[in-house]
Amino acid sequence: MNKQKWIMLIVTLALIGSAAGLLKRLQSTQRLGRPAVKTRPIAGSPRLLVDLPADVPGYTSELVEPDKLTLQTLPQDTSFGNRRYTAPDGFWTAVGVVLMGRDRTSIHRTEFCMEGAGWRIDRTASAPVTIHIDRPCPYDLPAMKYIMSREVDINGQKTPVRGVYVAWFAADNDELTCNHWQRMWWLARDLVETGVLQRWALVTYTSVCAPGQEEATFERLKKFIAATVPDFQLVPRAKGTALSALP
Repeated sequence: MNKQKWIMLIVTLALIGSAAGLLKRLQSTQRLGRPAVKTRPIAGSPRLLVDLPADVPGYTSELVEPDKLTLQTLPQDTSFGNRRYTAPDGFWTAVGVVLMGRDRTSIHRTEFCMEGAGWRIDRTASAPVTIHIDRPCPYDLPAMKYIMSREVDINGQKTPVRGVYVAWFAADNDELTCNHWQRMWWLARDLVETGVLQRWALVTYTSVCAPGQEEATFERLKKFIAATVPDFQLVPRAKGTALSALP
């Protein structure tokens, strides 16, 4: 091995050692951030229940338990909230929240969930959107709108349907984004700068419609999101709200 290769090896080993030391120091001093969504404890479990609103005017709702595969696959301190809301005319939306604990692998790219459930994402029709929220202060929520398709069995016949899937990430300190890589950057930045491992939540709203009804479904979904998000999402805070006064 020549001198240049020896130098490269020594530098590489030094960098690996420095990185390992930094990670060890961060792990020993890191504090877990506050959830950006309302939660309550589950007796005898390391998980929390994300407290989605049970009563929404014009809708009935039912609590949906996470499936066994999800519970077995994601880290043991991952928390969930799932409800399905149905209007008298049959319109429905499934609202889901996945909240990470100390293991950051609880949260991943939003597309994986739908693709894993058999949906095909229409990349040309999917795009970032903003949804105006009035409470607790007016702001524009950054979200990603996915248009999806699949076939379902209706009375023994394969029938094409479309799905409208709206998703974003939320963390304490009023951190909101629909970009997975932005979230990863903020998580690393906050950990290094403050020693806080932000407890990110993935929030999703899903509705199904007939082909051609995607835009009308999204418009209705936007109104539902604007009406319900302030009832469980704690960020952003109204100006002047004290941290200690929050739930």
